[in-house]
Amino acid sequence: MIAAVKGWYPALSALLLLAPGARAADDLNGAAAILARKTAAFAGRGEAVAVSYRNISSLGSAEFGQVRTAVEAALRDAGCRPVDSTAVTEARVSISENNSQYLLVEEARKGDDRQIFFASWTRAAAALAKTGGIALDRKQVWQQAEPILDIAFPPAGMLVLSPAGMSLYARANDRWELRQSVPVTSAKPWPRDLRGRIHANGAAFQAFLPGTTCSGNTEPGLSMECRAGDAPWVLESGGHGLLLANFAASRNYFDGRIVTQAGVRKTVAPFYSAASVESQGRTLWLMAQMDGQTIVADAAFDPLVSIGSWGSDMVGIDARCGAASQVLATRAGDAGEPDAIQSYAIAGGAATPVTAPTLFPGPVTALWPSGADAALAVARDLASGEYVAYVVTISCGS
Repeated sequence: MIAAVKGWYPALSALLLLAPGARAADDLNGAAAILARKTAAFAGRGEAVAVSYRNISSLGSAEFGQVRTAVEAALRDAGCRPVDSTAVTEARVSISENNSQYLLVEEARKGDDRQIFFASWTRAAAALAKTGGIALDRKQVWQQAEPILDIAFPPAGMLVLSPAGMSLYARANDRWELRQSVPVTSAKPWPRDLRGRIHANGAAFQAFLPGTTCSGNTEPGLSMECRAGDAPWVLESGGHGLLLANFAASRNYFDGRIVTQAGVRKTVAPFYSAASVESQGRTLWLMAQMDGQTIVADAAFDPLVSIGSWGSDMVGIDARCGAASQVLATRAGDAGEPDAIQSYAIAGGAATPVTAPTLFPGPVTALWPSGADAALAVARDLASGEYVAYVVTISCGS
């Protein structure tokens, strides 16, 4: 129990990081009973409790309904009266998860008093076994207060692209040390949700920002020259997919003008991100569209099928656990809550999860390829407010 915290989301983020070390109940009903006893002690027996819920786990609507039913039944057993209307005591319950547990995190309020409670239960062995030991591994590589747009790893060290410019770091004494920084300027203010991409080839690199393209080199020292223009961004997808796409200069998405790997110019619906996979002998492209839907298209970018709603960021990597390459995707959700990345295989017009969701300490603000077999994910840590970059890879297990 953590009392007198400032802000719900920072507290939730901290609890998600701490909870895996806590003792978990055997099942949902046990976790709900633990949470209900804490709530009853806070609210008082016989008191009404206005309960609201938020699902930030991979549980579907049916399982989410079971959680609500279990929590409210446990509250009644503990002597409280769960209600949908307003009450002196309010309880906001979030359902989250990690690789081994489902988590219930509750913010309880009663006047000026506020408490945070949590309980967890062990994920069913069958649910863990269905991925066949396949898992996402993440390794933190950098953290800073300024937004991180992208990171690349040329021979000279590490390039970090931020709204203010490009920085080159070199490894020394088992840590990254700043060597040089060069600014990047724009004739117009950057859009609110700024995105940027580094395309590196040995010591040479390009940096893409809305309405601005930069060319640079890391040898013999960091140099970079930027110019305004509408040059298309280079979007890789593992080692097999390549796409040129024009970015909407004043927004945070691609406007639909593309050049395929075959050199064909085409206009498709605007999209946030795109990823390529090899599936059953075919090259397919997935695009996260403006309406929240993810569509699958063929190599000519003719739409085939919609596979539902993911988050706005996805990336394709070459790592294979089975017959297909993988797509890593964020999940749909609010920008102010913890995010997760999950790996999928595409076959027969459907997306099949091949890993459990990997949780991050806040919203994922960038997801780009990092070589053919890995991804670079950036999350804004809700506890510290800083931006944290991770390299994400797939472990195929035994």
